[in-house]
Amino acid sequence: MNVWRVALLAGWTSCVSLSAMAAELQVIAGGGIAAPLKEIAAQFEKATGHKLVIRYGTTPELIKMATGGRFDLGLVPVDVMRNEAARATFAAGAPSEVARVGLGLAVRASAPKPDISTPDALKKTLLDAKSIASIPESATGYLLARVYERLGITEAMKARIKPQPTPAHIVQAVASGDSELGVFLTNVLTAPGIELVGPFPPELQMEVVYTTAVSAGAKEAEAAKQFIVYLRSPEAAAVLKSKGMTPS
Repeated sequence: MNVWRVALLAGWTSCVSLSAMAAELQVIAGGGIAAPLKEIAAQFEKATGHKLVIRYGTTPELIKMATGGRFDLGLVPVDVMRNEAARATFAAGAPSEVARVGLGLAVRASAPKPDISTPDALKKTLLDAKSIASIPESATGYLLARVYERLGITEAMKARIKPQPTPAHIVQAVASGDSELGVFLTNVLTAPGIELVGPFPPELQMEVVYTTAVSAGAKEAEAAKQFIVYLRSPEAAAVLKSKGMTPS
């Protein structure tokens, strides 16, 4: 039995079976962390017998989820925790940082890759594009808005951005040719059908930070705490790295 599982099982009494302790854990999570979270959740379920039911959303959607219904655990962009009403739905104490990932740009697979190596080059690439898939109303979208402001292209980008409902739709829009470029988190822009041109230049780079905390009204608080322990394990860190994210 490895170290993380010892930590998970340490508080359990020997007279109660693992199956009897199994819980259905209700989780709300940011769409940008979906790929690694699905894999991490499957590993956790196999090891503990718990079941995770995960609802994904953008920052505004996650705020509504947190304030409008029951959940046990949040794995959300830090922007959610900055919302006073949403933060009040989580248990007291500082949220635990799980991972972070920066901004990048992608094109359709085999399409020519534009230059984004400097702020001026990125600005030209964005202004030359006729259509750009992104999610303006999201933690990533808020960071991108700051980049556009720094480049002085906020108004120009309004005519180019084709808003998408989810990260998966960004990939689909670029892969199908419906959008010329995709601008989002680098880990999302490494999917089949598209090619990551690269991260934004260092002078403009920003990161979305994902944090986790137990809900103040959690029915499965102990299982939620066990999952947070696992999110900090070497096994989970390996998955995050493999999906292009930096574990905290």
